[in-house]
Amino acid sequence: MAQSAMNPFFLVAGAGLIGGMMNALAGGASFVTLPALIAAGVPSVNANTTSTVALYPGQLTSSWAYRDGLGPIGSVPLRSLVIVTVVGGALGAALLLRTPIRTFDVVLPWLMAIATLALALGGRLGEMLRRRWRIGAPAVLGAQFCLGIYGGYFGGGVGIMMMAVWSLLSDRTLKSFNAPRTLLVCAANAIAVLIFIAARAVYWREALVMLATAMVGAYCGSFIGRRAPAGVIRAVTVGLSVGITLAFFVRAYLE
Repeated sequence: MAQSAMNPFFLVAGAGLIGGMMNALAGGASFVTLPALIAAGVPSVNANTTSTVALYPGQLTSSWAYRDGLGPIGSVPLRSLVIVTVVGGALGAALLLRTPIRTFDVVLPWLMAIATLALALGGRLGEMLRRRWRIGAPAVLGAQFCLGIYGGYFGGGVGIMMMAVWSLLSDRTLKSFNAPRTLLVCAANAIAVLIFIAARAVYWREALVMLATAMVGAYCGSFIGRRAPAGVIRAVTVGLSVGITLAFFVRAYLE
């Protein structure tokens, strides 16, 4: 993917604005922020770390907003889920920092494909899995640990994946999972952000620009979400995700 001729400042700022709106509407901000940072000249691994840091304040705000709905998932205490998620997130972040850029460029399209599939299936993913399997608390904790690793390493669609796993343990509605989902995604990213900052793996100029515009985008997205049909929002998000994922496959394997 060639470096964009557009001014990198405006490219990063615009991606932050759109990404913030996407996270407020249906998720998937990294599908915009990550390629924008790469096009602006940031190496792919650092683009991922910088995107994570830039989008984190918005996630923290969402987690605080949902605090009243926090509680255990079936028989699994929320504290246990937080602990395994944080440990997994730390391992994922450390693994990312040890991944050579060329290797990450090859792996990235597959991670984006997984995230796109999660976005496309949405709430149906948990229902599809529940028809076939029911699992116990130890399996949920093991899966949560693996999702924590994925969250610290890349994280696209991880919240939807968490809810799909939890639905195998509990018959609660997916809407009731929103509070623990936002907290645990935030937990995985919190430790990742600390590790990325300590490792000096963040491009701070780009991160701060993106952070500011992402917060504006999230505010605007909340208004759009009240008016636009949910089906249209999801279709646009998934369509954009598919297009960008295909572009990264071309970049990794054909260029």
